Amino acid sequence: MMREIDYDVAIIGAGAVGTAIARALARYRLRVVLVERQPDVGMGTSKASTAIWHTGFDAKPGTLEARLLQRSYPLTERFMAEAGVPVERIGGLLIAWNDEQLQTLPSLMHNAQQNGVHDARLLEAGEIYAREPHLGPGARGGLYVPGEGIFCTYTLPLAFATQAVLNGVSLRLNFAVEGVLPAGEGFYRLEAAGASLRCRFLVNAAGLHSDEIDHLLGHHAFQVRPRRGELIVYDKFARELLSHVLLPVPTATTKGVLISPTVYGNVLLGPTAEELRDKSATETSAAGLQSLLARGRAILPALLQEEVTASYAGLRAATEHGDYQIRAHPQQRYICVGGIRSTGLSGAMGIAEHVVELLAEAGLVLKPRDEFVPVRMPFIGEAGTRPYQSAERIAANPDYGRIVCHCERVTRGEILDALHAVIPARTVDGLRRRTRALQGRCQGFNCQGALLALLVRATGQPAERLLMLEPGDAT
Repeated sequence: MMREIDYDVAIIGAGAVGTAIARALARYRLRVVLVERQPDVGMGTSKASTAIWHTGFDAKPGTLEARLLQRSYPLTERFMAEAGVPVERIGGLLIAWNDEQLQTLPSLMHNAQQNGVHDARLLEAGEIYAREPHLGPGARGGLYVPGEGIFCTYTLPLAFATQAVLNGVSLRLNFAVEGVLPAGEGFYRLEAAGASLRCRFLVNAAGLHSDEIDHLLGHHAFQVRPRRGELIVYDKFARELLSHVLLPVPTATTKGVLISPTVYGNVLLGPTAEELRDKSATETSAAGLQSLLARGRAILPALLQEEVTASYAGLRAATEHGDYQIRAHPQQRYICVGGIRSTGLSGAMGIAEHVVELLAEAGLVLKPRDEFVPVRMPFIGEAGTRPYQSAERIAANPDYGRIVCHCERVTRGEILDALHAVIPARTVDGLRRRTRALQGRCQGFNCQGALLALLVRATGQPAERLLMLEPGDAT
């Protein structure tokens, strides 16, 4: 077993929320460690979401979720601009398709105003079709929310984690916490297979496994009930069919099936909402995909004439409660961050600030660092200049003009950058998330060999190990 290392704070879970908390704590003179059971950051719910930047207009007013989404929005907006995270604020159209939904719209607008979203407004059916002429027949009216947008669900948590590491946070991957034990002198000992560490304060941001960690600390206030959401990814030719995020009227259990562009130029249809027991059930199902096709045909009929590039499923960490399960246990020096569900990426920075405040109230001394090193991430969206389009970058480094993945226009220079980054790609799917390689029409048929050769050279690992698919990746 490796030697134990003492930390002020340990954070369990390197998804969007855990990495945001690590980044927030990196501003202070603390020894912080971020541990993750998987071989990379952002691999759970974070990477398999609908990639929507939520304003929180439809959150229940007065809830912790509503407050933290409102708090998070300007923080996230500023950070994405600073870090170069692909984002497009294209606005959301919430569409009513029957009388009952139409009658719900005024209350949803009032709801939005209570949550600080004051620019939402009601639209007549004619205005809806003027904005989205390819919509199917039957739209009765809608609610326009200008602040809704789309962003890169891969880059955002990776940017949080990268800035955290640049500012002194330790990142321990492949560290699956199996035990949390008192270690004397006011410390906990976190145990994983073949390794352990000690910490004085503990933050549980373990997503789907947050209830299990909570149980290790003696608490049973909630239970994670995995909610599977299946999605279909359409080819880039479908992008001309819509201009906004097309949202349904939400229900008590789900935000419903939406159709949205992505920052990579594709179009998403989904998600489903299926309650499960298995926290690893990220496979798609025939029934789920058929239900999406039926709903997509009603919302945007022409979409079903376009080519499907991929399908995937993600699990949301739903609980029996309708709000975030963020609970402080000051006597234990322990903060639980559970039940974040589908708004984790949008709410992460607000959640992180809230958790830092709770830690301070529990006795953590916060002394700001003299310097906070900024971060700038590789840009992999379509709304800006990619390396293959930049004559200046190609002149400085010809590898940025050498295309490896032709479907997504990913260059050799970008692949090498990802392999030698602060948090480097160490699997084929790690390269996928950092560069967009393998995500195009051929799904890696033409470029996987070249990528694998570069990866083997960088890691020294056998190709068979590097080819393992990770749970929840597009198939």
